Amino acid sequence: MRLSLPILFFTICFTLSCNNTKTESDFLNSTDLNQIDNLIEKAINKNSIPGAVVLVAKNNQIVYKKAYGIKNPETNDNYQVDDIFRIASMTKAITSTGIMKLWERGLIGLDDPIENYIPEFKNVGVLDKFFPKDSTFTIKPTKNKLTVRHLLTHTSGLGYGFIDGNPKIKATYVKEKNKFMPGGVLGFSDSDVTIKETIKRMAKMPLHHEPGERFTYSIGIDVLGYLIEIISGETLSEFLEKEIFKPLGMKDTYFYLPEEKKNRLVPILTKKEEQWSIFDDPRYNVNYPVEGAKKFYSGGGGLSSTVEDYYKFLSIFLNNGTYNSKKIISPSTNQLIQKDQLIKITKTSDPGLGHGLVSGIIREIDVLTGAKGSEGTIVWGGYFNTAYFADPDQKIIGIIYKQTQLISEPTSERFNQIIYGALQN
Repeated sequence: MRLSLPILFFTICFTLSCNNTKTESDFLNSTDLNQIDNLIEKAINKNSIPGAVVLVAKNNQIVYKKAYGIKNPETNDNYQVDDIFRIASMTKAITSTGIMKLWERGLIGLDDPIENYIPEFKNVGVLDKFFPKDSTFTIKPTKNKLTVRHLLTHTSGLGYGFIDGNPKIKATYVKEKNKFMPGGVLGFSDSDVTIKETIKRMAKMPLHHEPGERFTYSIGIDVLGYLIEIISGETLSEFLEKEIFKPLGMKDTYFYLPEEKKNRLVPILTKKEEQWSIFDDPRYNVNYPVEGAKKFYSGGGGLSSTVEDYYKFLSIFLNNGTYNSKKIISPSTNQLIQKDQLIKITKTSDPGLGHGLVSGIIREIDVLTGAKGSEGTIVWGGYFNTAYFADPDQKIIGIIYKQTQLISEPTSERFNQIIYGALQN
């Protein structure tokens, strides 16, 4: 099932401090682009969202950057364009880019079995029998080896535990949670635990299906975060800072925020009796970026960032792997990243988005069915309702951040439509 892609991509959105850096462009009609104001302000007035921060870039220039709405109903503080948001699964593209850097250096192979690096995966198996009385299970050995490519493309058969669609596998994760993620869930944890400990224990959990059989959204990128630590000899945080954040000038992107920046982290909001209030989750500490042990570096969901920092990261995919003369990946690697891998791996055309080696990919069939973006556009979003797209053909980047839970509305999709509707050439 591909329920997770629309959830992650289309339930993601936007916030009033105005900071348009450039609204006139030879390529984007500024009058049309200002429909973003109407879209978001209408959503705020309808109480669909509390607010958002958005950024639009064209041809390596930020042409629209703006914040809307109230981010904290207890203090009435407005959103600011440099606010820091939990970007959750938008972390995946960054970690995956780190993996591609290791691949470029000849340190790993995309089709290497992961057991070559993490021996605990040698005995991985597909769920065979499940016993609901105590949530125990048996597994049957896989026919295929689970590879780095499978993990990058969510075709490994691993699931996600707390958001899994398969109730049997979800139950096994719930039962085992405190053994490999005490006091949290994969991706969001303030616990005194490392990804090394977590992934080694998690390797014993059952797969949904045979590796390479189909797309199942998973914790595979967390496994690859640990692989980066094994190969580099550094923590994932250290590796990403040295290889991606510092070269790109991403000064506000962290797993755990420094003391002087923690007040810029926006709260997560939800509705209670139609009023916006600060969200709390019994499964984990929602303030994990600023509280707790600060030891768990989740490659699949742990980063927090700003819209401008993420714009810098996405820019590499529109500029042959380079941003501001800083090479992050080679042009040939960048081209490879923008090719759909699912048809190669699963031998079928999935009805949802395609998936490349770092992110979701819009394919020709998606363009024909009305998906906004050229073929090769990379798209994804995050659990707390942040989203992006980067179109290498039109040289457009769109990023929309909000920070909500248990809220579903179409602002992110409409945001994309407005941007493409503003194109003049």
